[in-house]
Amino acid sequence: MPILETSGLTRMFGGLSAVDELDLSVEEGEIRGLIGPNGSGKTTALNLITGYIKPTRGVVRYQGSDVSGEQPHDLARLGLVRTFQITTLFENLTVRDNVLHGSHLNNPTSLMGALTRSRRYRRQSAEIEDRVRELLAFVGLGERIDAVARDLSAGEHRYLEIAIALAAEPKMLLLDEPATGLNPEEAAYLMNLIRTLRRQGVTVLLVEHNMRLITNICTRITVLNFGAKIAEGTPEEIVGNPDVITAYLGKRRGA
Repeated sequence: MPILETSGLTRMFGGLSAVDELDLSVEEGEIRGLIGPNGSGKTTALNLITGYIKPTRGVVRYQGSDVSGEQPHDLARLGLVRTFQITTLFENLTVRDNVLHGSHLNNPTSLMGALTRSRRYRRQSAEIEDRVRELLAFVGLGERIDAVARDLSAGEHRYLEIAIALAAEPKMLLLDEPATGLNPEEAAYLMNLIRTLRRQGVTVLLVEHNMRLITNICTRITVLNFGAKIAEGTPEEIVGNPDVITAYLGKRRGA
């Protein structure tokens, strides 16, 4: 059974279809690319899947259940987690505290336990702290744990966002242009992180303009243009697809 399916997923803004009858099926354990020219509906599709906007019509199924219109925090508790194209960090907090905020979604603490610092609260806090350190080491920020988020480089910002998303213990991770602002070395490091996540059992849906990254790590690629799916297949099939070339270059076939 696919971990994620959309059927006829549509979002209208006035008379414009930002996403138009999107049928998408993502198998558990794959790295799926979602690409297209600017304005093709990629981020809107992620917003619909993760509950940040409601579909005009259509269905989203996650792990076989209809989750259309569910709230983002409820979907995150089910393991469907995303990052954003524009960084959404607490700039004045430390790297550690940013990840701690993400950790508490699946580790609720009672008010009384926090006030009395009960044994359960202390044990849970120690486990969360250990997990935060593990995640930061995993994304390469172990030595930056006490740095203030605003002092991080562009690449470190992206790695921190991934650590925050992983703190919610996702089964499926949706990444919205994570390579934005990265130099080639940082992008290569990001590719290795995503491959490692897949080996650890996390399914990835990746929106990205970096075609080298997309074609190197994705098992399959879905292409949108003007909100509609125009192609789907392996990286090799997509790179040579004339409709994809036309969408990106604006040239007619055979021109």
